[in-house]
Amino acid sequence: MRTKLGDVCASIYDGDHNAPPKSGSGIPFITISNIDANDGFIDFSDTAFVPEEYYKSLKGERKPKRGDVLYSVVGSFGIPSLLKDDKRFVFQRHIAILRPSEKLDSTYLYYLLKDSSFYHWADAVAIGSAQRTVTLGQLRSKEVNLPDLETQRRIAAVLSAYDELIENSRKQIKLLEEAAQRLYKEWLIDLKFPGHETTPIVDGLPEGWRKVKLVDIADVQYGFAFKADQFNSDGNGLPIIRIRNVADGFSQDYTTEKTDEKYLVYDGDTIVGMDGDFYINSWSGGVAYLVQRSCRIKARDDRLDAYLRWAITAPIRAFQHGIVGSTVSHLGKRHIDSIEVLIPSYGMVDLFSSMRNQIVNLRKQIAAAREARNRLLLKLMSGEIKV
Repeated sequence: MRTKLGDVCASIYDGDHNAPPKSGSGIPFITISNIDANDGFIDFSDTAFVPEEYYKSLKGERKPKRGDVLYSVVGSFGIPSLLKDDKRFVFQRHIAILRPSEKLDSTYLYYLLKDSSFYHWADAVAIGSAQRTVTLGQLRSKEVNLPDLETQRRIAAVLSAYDELIENSRKQIKLLEEAAQRLYKEWLIDLKFPGHETTPIVDGLPEGWRKVKLVDIADVQYGFAFKADQFNSDGNGLPIIRIRNVADGFSQDYTTEKTDEKYLVYDGDTIVGMDGDFYINSWSGGVAYLVQRSCRIKARDDRLDAYLRWAITAPIRAFQHGIVGSTVSHLGKRHIDSIEVLIPSYGMVDLFSSMRNQIVNLRKQIAAAREARNRLLLKLMSGEIKV
């Protein structure tokens, strides 16, 4: 049946329009940047907080609960997130919260908002220029095709199977990243590596180890200043690695512009975002161009390549806390040139290669599942495929 979204939602609200009071701890305060644009996962690892009293003062429609769907409506609009638990948090007014009624399955609502046709509608009706906005009134009056509840649930179940695969892969990646970080700390910082009890110390280092400048053992390639008017998300040309793509390890941004092959990045290469959070990652998105304000670090000795991915993390994180730009932190060439790393025996670094390769493969599985889900989503929502 054809119905207005506001008629099948118990409420459609947004976050508090007043600036919330800040606190050192308490209830997490999320912004659009905390919501993964591809899969809707909310990252609570780096949020501000508000006092418990502020959270309690909010209207019930602004307190998220299981089954609600968040939807970004200002600036980076069109990003939905399905809430699968009752974790307490608050959010900025740039995010709407849709609470489905008994006529609307919450998971189906999430996929409805994720459908590309819904995004195209939002893109067409968004108002403003500097900060384009989809208003709550527009959301409430938006007409949608709504099948019966049982069909909604069947569609949601089919699509959820792909998201479960994605979530499981993400969890495995997280475990591998944590294991690699723990291993690096235990072996290279705490010096509790295999055989440390009997290894002689020579000039302050375990025998056979060396401390070197990063640039003496690795090539650092900085990104190219591509023309923004040749960027696209339609798959035309080659993928590009912008700062926002470093955190994910793959990209849905492309350019039709061509440049020197030295700017090409390949699977497994270490990439670094040089503004803001200084993300460090292993690229997993196939052959791609490197865009300015990001760089690739490639060991001249292939066996050291994966190891450097973790060896540079601590010094770059130290720069992140020590460099202050006018609005964001900027990592420069002089900072990278100053980085020193410890090089242990080959036997120790090989394990890092195995972990890196597993992470790259898992990210490729995520990309494949994501692509299959999105193709199927379009066909299910349009009625081309029946369930």
